[in-house]
Amino acid sequence: MNFTLRGILIASAIVAFPASILAYGPLGHQIVGAIADERLANTPTAAKVDALLDGLRLEKAALIADEIKGWDKKGVDDPRSFHYSAHRNIDKQLRDFWRANQPTHDPNSPAPSHHWFHYTDVPVMPAQRYRDGYARRSKWDVVHMIPFCIDVLQGRIPEQNERKITKPVAIILLAHYVADIHQPLHVGAAYFDAQGHATDPDRDKSALADEGGNAFTIELGDEPARGRGMRKKKFHGFWDYDSVNGLFPQVLGRLPEKELEAQIDPLKHQLVQDMATHEPRNWQMQSNVSIDSYAEIWEDEILPIAREAHARLEFRNVKPLLDGDRVVAMGEAIEKPAPDRTLYRAWATGIVRDELHKAGWRLADLLQKIL
Repeated sequence: MNFTLRGILIASAIVAFPASILAYGPLGHQIVGAIADERLANTPTAAKVDALLDGLRLEKAALIADEIKGWDKKGVDDPRSFHYSAHRNIDKQLRDFWRANQPTHDPNSPAPSHHWFHYTDVPVMPAQRYRDGYARRSKWDVVHMIPFCIDVLQGRIPEQNERKITKPVAIILLAHYVADIHQPLHVGAAYFDAQGHATDPDRDKSALADEGGNAFTIELGDEPARGRGMRKKKFHGFWDYDSVNGLFPQVLGRLPEKELEAQIDPLKHQLVQDMATHEPRNWQMQSNVSIDSYAEIWEDEILPIAREAHARLEFRNVKPLLDGDRVVAMGEAIEKPAPDRTLYRAWATGIVRDELHKAGWRLADLLQKIL
């Protein structure tokens, strides 16, 4: 679940994914990491990050927490599994991290899945803060894993911990998770009863989650006609991909991958330069707030946006879906006319621009305070 990617591997790592999955998935994370790179340039903090990451820039490191999902199918010990071969020590630490946090759907597993670290599914209804309820929070969600990584970097948790999060891995994860927690569908989710009506999972223990929108398709008023064989977009995928792509309306979306990259790279660079040199609104934390509390504050800040992201849609044909060994809610999300006539796509792209901007400054600020 991400501003995420399945995509382009850094250094000389090699893995094959379908082009439709590569697309722009990494773009949001690259923007956040690149802003932080610019903010930290020529500082002692940048030198420390460079030493810990063996020369990797945050723009590239920010992709890794999703790239290692490529190991999930066959494991890290398969002879065909990709390596970060230009950074062998980091490659080894990442493999140890994956082995300690292998994918599972079992909520009672003694070892968590590394997938869980990217998000938290706090109910969008009723309105609440992270600490107001219990449903779909856990000690392995993004609100807890950001301070875990901070504690490793500050020495309060030893590098030889059960999660195998070393200091280099902690920076790699922070570079990714700080962006994730600024993605509305990584912090808030809708829940439905057996009849497909929205419900409160703290009251209705049988409520089915929408899995952060992953099991719902989305249909928008300005959606171009789908070509033959093209599937409807996923609600979560819209926020990971389309809302970020919307920052570059001058780029045509149906070009071969290499052409898309060639067009987007200079525009991304311009956007990063602008964001890194212009301070975003309301990004700073109060001076008396512990950095271990930042993640929860950020979650509570973006949860109302997640609520609005759902409120602007009508959910139809909601029904249970057996997804492997669990049952989730699936259905359709249809754009509702907005009172201000703002189209959902334009609204979402504006939100994403603000959140990526803040996330980049916050990542740089966090690393300065930690290191």
